[in-house]
Amino acid sequence: MADLPPPPMNNTLYHISRAISAILYPMFIPTYGMLIYFLALRSLISYPAPLIWIGVIGTLVFTCLLPLSVILVMIHRGNLTDIYIRNPKQRTMPYVYSTICYGFWTYFCGSVMHLPLFIVLTAAGATVALLLVLLINRTWKISAHLAALGGLFGGMMSFSLSTGVSATWALIGCSVTALLLMFARVYDESHTPLQVVCGYLLGTLATFIPNLIAEAI
Repeated sequence: MADLPPPPMNNTLYHISRAISAILYPMFIPTYGMLIYFLALRSLISYPAPLIWIGVIGTLVFTCLLPLSVILVMIHRGNLTDIYIRNPKQRTMPYVYSTICYGFWTYFCGSVMHLPLFIVLTAAGATVALLLVLLINRTWKISAHLAALGGLFGGMMSFSLSTGVSATWALIGCSVTALLLMFARVYDESHTPLQVVCGYLLGTLATFIPNLIAEAI
């Protein structure tokens, strides 16, 4: 299905689906998540404003700017056809580089910023999820978009589990957003319904299970 042409580009729903995919591009999700965590944690922990911005900007650099720069260079050289890397055969090197960047992000969160354990474990889980997406994509095109958003959902559950603060509305909002993204990725024929659902479950479990284990120990 990956080789099928997308719906006509003059279709309004097609443009909406592409806009949703762009706003929820996988490399943007960790930065969105970090902003949400810091806003939520400010009521529990007194973080200085400079520390918050260092955390957010560091996340943006490691999980977005560095991986995205490689993708853009590869597109310029003709190694990739588009920024969404629709062709699964082209995903290996960008995903390897992104996984390495996510590993450094996890180190940054834990050893440099000394952020709460649930954030560090969520970052580590997101790194594992990205590695699993890389491996699965060698034989089956699981959705990286939904894996990233699922990671955010798992992170929100981890936040609630770790702090005892209810995240009901955030989880509902994330779920609605996930449904919109699933529609967008299926509508523009980037993925099948099963691929987006499996991506979401993979991301959720990868970020939530480490925190669940940590709370149980």
